[in-house]
Amino acid sequence: MKHNLVAGEWIPAADAVENRNPADTADLVGLFALADAAQTNTAIEAAHAALPKWAASTPQVRSDLLEAVAQALFARADEIGTLLAREEGKTLAEAKGETIRAAQIFRFFAGEALRVAGDALASVRPGVSIEVSREPVGVVGLITPWNFPIAIPAWKIAPALAYGNTVVFKPAELTPACGHVLAEIIHDAGCPAGVFNLVVGSGSVVGETMVNHPLVDAISFTGSVGVGRAIAAKAASWMKKVQLEMGGKNPMVVLDDADLDIAVPAVLNGAFYSTGQRCTASSRIIVQAGIHDAFVERLAAETAALTVGNPLDAATQIGPVVSERQLAGNLSYVALAASEGAEVLGGERLNRDTEGWFQAPALFLNATNQMRSSREEIFGPCASVIKVADFDEALSVANDTEFGLSAGICTSSLKHARAFKSGAKAGMVMVNLPTAGVDYHVPFGGRKGSSHGSREQGRYAAEFYTTVKTAYEFGG
Repeated sequence: MKHNLVAGEWIPAADAVENRNPADTADLVGLFALADAAQTNTAIEAAHAALPKWAASTPQVRSDLLEAVAQALFARADEIGTLLAREEGKTLAEAKGETIRAAQIFRFFAGEALRVAGDALASVRPGVSIEVSREPVGVVGLITPWNFPIAIPAWKIAPALAYGNTVVFKPAELTPACGHVLAEIIHDAGCPAGVFNLVVGSGSVVGETMVNHPLVDAISFTGSVGVGRAIAAKAASWMKKVQLEMGGKNPMVVLDDADLDIAVPAVLNGAFYSTGQRCTASSRIIVQAGIHDAFVERLAAETAALTVGNPLDAATQIGPVVSERQLAGNLSYVALAASEGAEVLGGERLNRDTEGWFQAPALFLNATNQMRSSREEIFGPCASVIKVADFDEALSVANDTEFGLSAGICTSSLKHARAFKSGAKAGMVMVNLPTAGVDYHVPFGGRKGSSHGSREQGRYAAEFYTTVKTAYEFGG
């Protein structure tokens, strides 16, 4: 059994969770200790005790730690990628790519640890000098989802440590193995006791304890809208800093002047790769009338031709859904779309050589933007296709959602590309690219119901993981 990491020690727990391969439920990935409230409290107290020394450590010390973690991730990318594919269901290529991205994130923030900048300003008063500096926010609770079980933890943990904070990390119960191996790497790289703590457990126990503990200064959460809103409300009562990344119902607009050789692959990638289990997935395909029929004919053919199977098989393009519960939810939306009047292509449960949670990718044709299946996040390989008359209607439909994470357009018109980039009410906009797939060195996040608080990734991460101090001095 894999234990939790608390105050530099691997600590057992009374209960454990099974981690099974969603492509082969007979494959037990591992058993992982489940932290209770008491163990979570101990981890928080350890992080609080370790904070003064870590916050006062030199930038070189923090940079060296993060670089060591990056090197280990690069060196073990094949091994960790295989583990990720087994526990989450991503194809092996996607899983290895995610592991390498995690390594790149740690390397990026190893550099950022050495570049924490401030300002020296002239005062409006004679003889007074002003310094503006950044300091660690404190003890940070990190709550991550199952769909990117090593990349999302990396883009939270790396900046937290780079800027001198201490961490209590709760990975998703569905995918604890990647979180555990990352904790092992951080520990073995020489991270001081208490600076980084791993507590696997439920949101109702570990998450609640973190949100309500007076020694936790900030919470960064990625997950569902409902849980995110509950965390925001509870954290507000404690005056904690909060960063929330939540859902998406992302539009991909295809205009009459789009190049189908670009548009169809972009939609296939955005809608169905990673089994559609991405908050940035293209789940609403908004197509102008003139190109609609030709686009749908080709998209339907290429969707049906996608290979769904074991993620460790090199021929597989789409792996399994992460769990039986998630598959049941996806299938209920397939039935809902049909009942709402959409023409459903695909979407059925598939049988393969092993017992697993396989689903054919689904297109909901002749959909409208008012259908529940077009408005609610499904988080699976399902996409609605909505016909519109012109660019103005396309932009209006794209923005008619409670979410605002990512939005895309396929067009050969510079005019329409520019108008969409400025008019889309989303945090990220893609032109002739999938809505999913972002760089690690630039800000990630959205607006409306998709995100709350400071952006993640890149230099913008400093906004959440630091607090600003303005110091005045007279004379000298």
